[in-house]
Amino acid sequence: MTIRDWPEQERPREKLLSKGVAYLTDAELLAIFLGNGTKGISALDLARSLLRHFGGLRGILESGAKEFCSQQRLGPGKYAQLQAVQELAQRHLLESLQRKDVLTSAALSRRYVKSRLRAYHREVFLCLFLDSQHRVIAQEELFQGSIDSATVYPREVLSRAFYHNAAALIFAHNHPSGVAEPSEADIAITQRLKSALDLVDIKTLDHLVVGDETVTSMAERGLL
Repeated sequence: MTIRDWPEQERPREKLLSKGVAYLTDAELLAIFLGNGTKGISALDLARSLLRHFGGLRGILESGAKEFCSQQRLGPGKYAQLQAVQELAQRHLLESLQRKDVLTSAALSRRYVKSRLRAYHREVFLCLFLDSQHRVIAQEELFQGSIDSATVYPREVLSRAFYHNAAALIFAHNHPSGVAEPSEADIAITQRLKSALDLVDIKTLDHLVVGDETVTSMAERGLL
C-alpha cells in the first residue's frame, strides 16, 4: 500500500496543510521532502529507515555528500535540495537580524550563529557587522582553522569593518569539541580585537562561542 492509499487525514502532506507543520513527526516531514518511496516501500517507511541510519534529523542534515547519496532515493539532486533548504533557513534568520537590534534579539543572534557554525568540524571565525542601530549589515566567515584552533588577524577584521562601514561588531566561532566554554586563547584574541576596534571607535558587542547544544556569550560572562 502506498501513501496515496492511506486515509487523507493520515497522509503527511495533507496533514501539514490541514493541521500545520508543527503537527508532523520528523519522519513525516522527511517523507514530504523525499516525495516518493521505492518499490514496496512508502516514502514514510523510507524516511524512518533513514532516520535510524543517520541517528536522527541532525545526522541527515549534517551528512556529507558521499554518505547522503549512498542511501536509497538520495542522490545528488536530493543532496542539493537539502543544502538549499538549509541555506534558505539561515538566510531567513539573517534577514530577520537585519531588521532588528541584535541586543534586543539575543536569542535570534544565537540561533543564527549556531545554525551557521555548529556543523563545522574545524574552527570557523564569523563576524557580524552592525550599523549604528545594531542591525546586521553583513556577515562573513573570515578565518578557518584546524579542529581546535583558528588564527585571527585584527588587521583583516578592521579592514572588513571599514569596508562595511560598521559601527559595531559581534564575533562568533565554534568549538568542534562541542563544549561552548571560552578558552584562554579565545579571551586573549577577543581583547586584542576589542583594543584594535576601540582605537577607531567601533564597538565590540559580544563574542559568541558555539558548542554542540549551547552558545556562550562572552559579554554576559564579563569577558569583554
